[in-house]
Amino acid sequence: MAEIRFVAQTGSTNDDLAALARDGAAEGLWLRAGVQAGGRGRQGRPWQSPEGNLHASTLVRLRPGDPPAPTLALLAAVALHEALCLFARGAGISIKWPNDLLAQGAKLSGILLEREGEAVVIGFGVNLAHHPEDTPRPSICLAALTGTAPDPDTFLETLAEILARWLGRWRTEGLAPVRAAWLAAAHPAGTALATHTACGDWVEGLFEGLDPGGALRLRLPDGTTSVVHAGDVFLL
Repeated sequence: MAEIRFVAQTGSTNDDLAALARDGAAEGLWLRAGVQAGGRGRQGRPWQSPEGNLHASTLVRLRPGDPPAPTLALLAAVALHEALCLFARGAGISIKWPNDLLAQGAKLSGILLEREGEAVVIGFGVNLAHHPEDTPRPSICLAALTGTAPDPDTFLETLAEILARWLGRWRTEGLAPVRAAWLAAAHPAGTALATHTACGDWVEGLFEGLDPGGALRLRLPDGTTSVVHAGDVFLL
């Protein structure tokens, strides 16, 4: 069983767990905060972290022979999708590349992976009871979908168990089953997407799945395919 620690308030569970990783903390350790004062998403964007939502991070220690570390982003999304579906059956939750969880077109959660030496800290922010109203893109919470919000501890126990199982498959079977589960949970092929690439280019196209390494494939208007390895993705 995973070790789960709790703090009533902190700046960032990712920062705290990175410090614990430097001190030799073992894989599988989780840290949950009741409130985060300095929660953040990708590219340092602020993440609102009120009490009643899930703000938690865990630690994966990379081993020789593991699949590429960036593919943990897909694994984390698959594990969180499975957990959310257990608490919100029929809510139509889907994954947007690489690891945003959406419901009714609105953002339900965010996942932030950060490297710390030979370890990866995976942070989960899940809107269980509350969601912000003033974000550039719409957001939603589980309570708005189902009428009730699970206790964060109960939800985290479920997520930790599922993540450990997927981590074991990732190590023993490679990326293929993770990729297949990700595709099964994603928006349909042909969905119109746009992305700001790492180079700053704005690219629009139709979702054409993932390449074998987990990169996003977009069919462009001229019929060619663009493979996106990093960038923000938007539904059109």
